[in-house]
Amino acid sequence: MYRFALTALLVTATGTAFADTATTTFNVLLTITKACSFSTAASDVNFSARASTATNVDADGTLRVTCTKGTPYTIGLSAGAGSGATTASRKMKSVGVTNLDEVPYALYRDAGRTLNWGNTPGTDTYGASGTGVEQSIQVNGRLPSANFSADSYSDLITATVTY
Repeated sequence: MYRFALTALLVTATGTAFADTATTTFNVLLTITKACSFSTAASDVNFSARASTATNVDADGTLRVTCTKGTPYTIGLSAGAGSGATTASRKMKSVGVTNLDEVPYALYRDAGRTLNWGNTPGTDTYGASGTGVEQSIQVNGRLPSANFSADSYSDLITATVTY
């Protein structure tokens, strides 16, 4: 009887040492989609207060865009709200009710102010590739002449990022 109990104990002890196992595998998945957005408000192109005799007055503003790393994008600028304005010939309107003057100005993609900034992809838009972090893009403005009625003038430009 002693021998039977010892055998039963050995079988029980060794049975757990040789337990069967089963395995499976699974995937961990992620799809990253491309995205671009203006990350903070743009800074204005502010020509400030100028004498009516001023010419070729330059001012700069900044757009801040964040795009997915490696994503190509373009930024276009609208013509603005001036009567008959185009991207090549923008016009600021007087904020006064009776003053009908419209002051012409231009926006450029380069600091040398030679590349007009419009909204036709492949022609006159700014192009770059996303880095995954905010990028600052300078908007370069030029006022050819301030020889207009004394008043305050403004225009509203819409920037559009396409990716």
